[in-house]
Amino acid sequence: MALKESEAIVLRTYPLREADLLVTLFTRLEGKVRGVARSAKKSKRRFGGALEPLTYVRAFYEDRERQELARLDSCEVLESPLAAEVSYPRAVALSHVAELLDELLPDREPNDAVFRLVISVLAGLRGSDLWMPVTYFDLWMTRLMGYLPELSECNVCGRALNGSRAFFHALADGLMCAEDKRLASSEMSSESRKLAARMFLAPVEGFAGTPWPKAQGADLRKFLIQALQRHIEKKLVTAVMLERISS
Repeated sequence: MALKESEAIVLRTYPLREADLLVTLFTRLEGKVRGVARSAKKSKRRFGGALEPLTYVRAFYEDRERQELARLDSCEVLESPLAAEVSYPRAVALSHVAELLDELLPDREPNDAVFRLVISVLAGLRGSDLWMPVTYFDLWMTRLMGYLPELSECNVCGRALNGSRAFFHALADGLMCAEDKRLASSEMSSESRKLAARMFLAPVEGFAGTPWPKAQGADLRKFLIQALQRHIEKKLVTAVMLERISS
């Protein structure tokens, strides 16, 4: 069969036998593809540093008859996260993007909107600031996956929240007004709801250069992570790691 060619984001790699790697790619052509890179640990010509997680590559691969895994022939680096210094907070943020993509995207279903989102967020993560691109990514992934409820009304009674207090719970969808909130609920500020509305109207580049401390949008990120974890029915490892970053 002829080789397929596609832009792709490397999500994960796992050792497979002595020199091979099992690779998960998010391709623009076919969505998430899993394949085997033969002798990847030895072949600098075919792979080099192209299989580092979150590397933006042009991938060449082949589907094999009656085989679930593709054969990854080679990768050409288009943009590498290693081109800039990888501090621990930035490494965690990049891992968070990879984990969400791997957990949320089905195999072999292209999604150009998500692909374009990833490329723009990775550009935003080249610098030292991480909370803005992480918040933007979590918000848009929740929306694009169809998990984001309406943020302007109470999910229980339907009352418009506007500038009034709003609450959310780890086991419930949507926001709730003060009268309908559940025990042990968390509050989402009106500022964070306005922030989400702005993020739906502007590209990630529109928020670059503005100071963004960890506290800004923290309640929004908590709400989004809870929604995502509820739908995938498991905890996100990197969500805990992000919370432990001090600033």
